[in-house]
Amino acid sequence: MVLAARLGRSVPWRRAAACGSRLLTGTSGSCARCGRWRARGVEVEWNPGFLKRGPFFSVLSYLGFETYQVLSHTAVVHATAKVEEILEQADYLYESGDTEKLYQLLTQYKESEDAELLWRLARASRDMAQLSGTSEEEKKLLVYGALEYAQRALEKNQSSSAAHKWYAICISDVGDYEGIKAKIANAYIIKEHFEKAIALNPKDATSIHLMGIWCYTFAEMPWYQRRIAKMLFATPPSSTYEEALGYFHRAEQVDPNFYSKNLLLLGKTYLKLHNRKLAALWLLKAKDYPAHTEEDKQVQTEAAQLLTGL
Repeated sequence: MVLAARLGRSVPWRRAAACGSRLLTGTSGSCARCGRWRARGVEVEWNPGFLKRGPFFSVLSYLGFETYQVLSHTAVVHATAKVEEILEQADYLYESGDTEKLYQLLTQYKESEDAELLWRLARASRDMAQLSGTSEEEKKLLVYGALEYAQRALEKNQSSSAAHKWYAICISDVGDYEGIKAKIANAYIIKEHFEKAIALNPKDATSIHLMGIWCYTFAEMPWYQRRIAKMLFATPPSSTYEEALGYFHRAEQVDPNFYSKNLLLLGKTYLKLHNRKLAALWLLKAKDYPAHTEEDKQVQTEAAQLLTGL
């Protein structure tokens, strides 16, 4: 199953700050959990009673703690601002279609704990794999790398619609290397995560479109694959063209003309349902869609060919 997706930004950056039993910022500070104090790399035990031994030392300690709180807050704000800046750069490069620069930017942060960075890195890795100049060996590494980043993004934020979407997309891509059995087994997981993505963000036309592709794919599954699926699974994945059509229309209602391929698939699904009139309507829209990408050009060509056949 080959899936293509476009998507914008979602959940704001959130840092998971933890260091075992200590939370430390900068060169000095106290642990929010265990109460230890670190100053220029030296750890000492925090003893609240010790501060009561002298008013002068207590005042200094209090001022030091107040300073730590201010510095700690400033550091977090600065880190948040930095990540927001990176996300803005990444989104600009993505919209500009500068895949290689985007990948180079985001791979600098591949050890990040931030879900927003990680799902964007998964997307960029997948886009790199799709480039014509990418060798088969490189493509495989990028595809599996994309899955790893998407999985980490999901682990960091289960409430991220984008993380669920890209995890499903990347599992689908990996299926091309793991055979028909794995591909069919993964179909259940893919569907589950697309459904979660839609539930978390019902206004994301792309997730709805991809759920439509899932339905379309299993509606037109060749007979020999159906036979294998029945042999391997008690209840193999299945769908209908009517279900696929429902998702494609829903995506169009959420964001009209958002994607040339959604128009094309509306036309193709109506053809499968033997409704030539409505098929021609949507295929004509796909053919006339302004071509901004290579995929748009391919859609125009396929739509024109199908219209000729009508």
